[in-house]
Amino acid sequence: MPIRWYGPADPTDPTYRHFARIVNLTLHAMLFAALNSGLWFVQGIRHPWTHLAWLTLGWGALLLVHASVVVLQRPQPEP
Repeated sequence: MPIRWYGPADPTDPTYRHFARIVNLTLHAMLFAALNSGLWFVQGIRHPWTHLAWLTLGWGALLLVHASVVVLQRPQPEP
């Protein structure tokens, strides 16, 4: 089931901004998974690349930082 935003797109709404951050994090994670799995597959059928592990670890660390920013910036529930 696709993620959808029901209602008007209001960039000043904190819930809408959080939703946009979640969508961006999802796209970042999908790009990370697709490119890294492809690179590791190509490395497996060809010659080894010396810096592929560092690329994966660095990008994975950036993905974790991105996820922590999304979690820390979530809007507080209204009383």
